[in-house]
Amino acid sequence: MFSTEQQQAIFKALPDPVFILTRSGRYADILGGSDSRYYHDGSMLIGQKIEDVLVPEKTDWFMLQIERALASRQLLVVEYGLAGSDVKGLGNDGPDTVIWFEGRIQALDFTIDGEEAVVWVASNISARHELEAQLRHKSEIDELTGLHNRRSLMAQLRNQFSLFQRYQTQTAVLLFDLDFLKTINDSCGHLMGDRVLRLIADCCRKHLREQDFSARYGGDEFVILMPQTSVEQAEHLAQRLRLAIVSAMGSLPLHSRNSQNDACTERGISGGLSQFSAGDVSFEDVIGRADRLLYMAKQQGRNRICI
Repeated sequence: MFSTEQQQAIFKALPDPVFILTRSGRYADILGGSDSRYYHDGSMLIGQKIEDVLVPEKTDWFMLQIERALASRQLLVVEYGLAGSDVKGLGNDGPDTVIWFEGRIQALDFTIDGEEAVVWVASNISARHELEAQLRHKSEIDELTGLHNRRSLMAQLRNQFSLFQRYQTQTAVLLFDLDFLKTINDSCGHLMGDRVLRLIADCCRKHLREQDFSARYGGDEFVILMPQTSVEQAEHLAQRLRLAIVSAMGSLPLHSRNSQNDACTERGISGGLSQFSAGDVSFEDVIGRADRLLYMAKQQGRNRICI
């Protein structure tokens, strides 16, 4: 139907680049890639091997995908990122951010120079990947505080409980809330109440460890997961956080709009600290214990952590 020249023109007009890669990782040919918004001329790669172009870690990954496609003889779809540091000799001339691609890989039914080969179609999906990341962030992060939200917390609790059941990897769980938030809202205004919640989140980020997982459980309730930490080890961290929050609240203008109401001067958090137990059937058991301990802290006078 088409002449050789027309076929070559069609291949050249393909928006996404099509790599013909042999089992040894040699670029046998490159077709298409005409969308100049996303791709540069890759003809200089022809004849080179992946190991000549990419760092060892990335080379190993690409070679593995070629092997998988050749072994299955089925279409293989993968997503991967490439940074400037992944390309040999690129230095500071590469992109500032990671560029994401979707690769569609299919084994060919003939050999090239005696080698099995695949067709690898690479599509730039950076815009889609960024949008997905933003949507994922919004689905997992509490808008007011910037901490993880309840949905994200439940997933993390489930993962940690699975690790505990399999390897007895302990995790301490702190559940706390702000003392007298309703009074602050009623007497000092809801904007001040929101400001206090954001302050608590800032204290969590500043005074907890990098591996600790902070989440807004709901309203003025927060949960801190401390992986590989028993309640005895976590007690110091919990008390340090409580004192930091009390100190930080001291810098806020918590003055009642009603001069006869001094409840806004109350500052502190009450919390319960627990850990997974051999008798737990789900992660909800530890949350239940921490919640009962929080109630106990309220009964004992507030602004304390019960263990």
